[in-house]
Amino acid sequence: MALPPAPVTVQAVIFDLDGVLIDSEQVWDEVRRAFVAERGGRWAADSTALMMGMSTAEWSGYLLELGAGDSAEEIAAEVRSRVAARYGDAPPLLPGAVAAVRALAERWPLGVASSSPRTLIELVLDRAGLAGEFRQVVSSEEVARGKPAPDVYLEAVRRMRVPDGTAAGVVVAVEDSANGLRAASAAGLAVVAVPNEHFPPDTDALALASARVDGVAGLTAQVVLAAAEHHTTRT
Repeated sequence: MALPPAPVTVQAVIFDLDGVLIDSEQVWDEVRRAFVAERGGRWAADSTALMMGMSTAEWSGYLLELGAGDSAEEIAAEVRSRVAARYGDAPPLLPGAVAAVRALAERWPLGVASSSPRTLIELVLDRAGLAGEFRQVVSSEEVARGKPAPDVYLEAVRRMRVPDGTAAGVVVAVEDSANGLRAASAAGLAVVAVPNEHFPPDTDALALASARVDGVAGLTAQVVLAAAEHHTTRT
């Protein structure tokens, strides 16, 4: 008689930041567009989609190619400063974000794997009162490649010292964008999709998710467990 399958264990939950916890994807887009226009650059039809998930070095280099400045370093510094100014003292937290994070932190270790610069990640978490809820924070500035490459998620898992290859352990990522979904999936994580309403992910990227909610307020422990369970049946 076959034994029933062992219950799936969630080892950790790793959040994206922009579009998951804060309503900021359009802020980045507006700031970059304005910067390129001011500097006499040439915004391309696919520029927005291309930059979603890029690391700071990648998107600043891309804006340099568009003719938006004299150096990638100068571009990165100015854009970061403008985004921080737009956030002000109250970053645009998405409804339910704080409650969802605190509820999940009571059950599992949490991390952040974001394409935002580390300074902005820390600013947002501090002003939201969430800095103490996350065991590790990783920016794609700190790895070789931004999303859709898996590097930032792999580094977050490594820093959180999640055991690799355990029989029933799953790490769950929470993502909103096409490139983010691809990155988390490529890292071998179960993925909960929270589709970005401003820049909806492609159908093929959404298909990589093991669960989906319409907003972070709907991210419950039950959703996380369902994503982990579904992930194990797909792999």
